[in-house]
Amino acid sequence: MRISELAEASGVSLPTLKYYLREGLLMPGVATARTRAEYDEAHLERLRLVRALVESGGLGIAAVRAVIAALDDPPASPHELLGVAHHALPPPVEPVAPSAEVVGWMRELGWESCLHSPLLGALTRAVADVRAAGVPLPDTAVRAYADAALRLAAVDVAIAARAPSPAAALHTVVVGTVMIDPLVAILRRLAQEVESSRVLGA
Repeated sequence: MRISELAEASGVSLPTLKYYLREGLLMPGVATARTRAEYDEAHLERLRLVRALVESGGLGIAAVRAVIAALDDPPASPHELLGVAHHALPPPVEPVAPSAEVVGWMRELGWESCLHSPLLGALTRAVADVRAAGVPLPDTAVRAYADAALRLAAVDVAIAARAPSPAAALHTVVVGTVMIDPLVAILRRLAQEVESSRVLGA
């Protein structure tokens, strides 16, 4: 397909598509003339991924470029692949220095592999924000939230493990995390309605 057809099929404007080409986020088409190139389904799939990362994931060009580089040359270890995905995604809140309390939680939970994760700073900030808003957050609640998060993570990792290739696994982790986070939040609110009805009555 021609570049105009690629733009129409992907829903990406022609100027934006050309910008992605200049930035190396989309691989060049096959040249058929001095000023013409042909594109195929691989270009369309890549363009949809870039669009999802930018529009839904909120990633900047540098972060998208890092994801694309990992897609084109995936690390050998599936665990390292997950690290690429997590480092590309912006944290939910602006991180601060990890607190001793949060580090202690990681040790108590047996999550020592997370002790050097940049997400600990984001978790510290989130905890501070919750408490500043006057919402109780006892250790028992944190452990319950962590247990629920671990069950969700097991589902995510199982889906990624079934991907046919490392590149497909990276796509699943990055795009899936971005797209499924809102789904999980909605399910949590629905579950709150169910539990409230059960415990507190209609």
